[in-house]
Amino acid sequence: MAIIINLDVMMAKRKVGLTELAKEVDITLANLSILKNNKAKAVRLSTLDAICKALQCQPGDILEYVETEEADETPENK
Repeated sequence: MAIIINLDVMMAKRKVGLTELAKEVDITLANLSILKNNKAKAVRLSTLDAICKALQCQPGDILEYVETEEADETPENK
């Protein structure tokens, strides 16, 4: 997937642990761990909003678009 979730980086910068953030955002540890480990297929905007408020950051600090080789092999790019 071309979207990378850098939640672990922001958590480290803010010195916030998984349990602390999960409580503040009101999300389960399991779901937050999925986000943190870049395994999520989707994220609700309300969850992203709560994470940004808790970490005092912008969505772009957490989400990053990176082109992949698969994206370069689409018919439009050949």
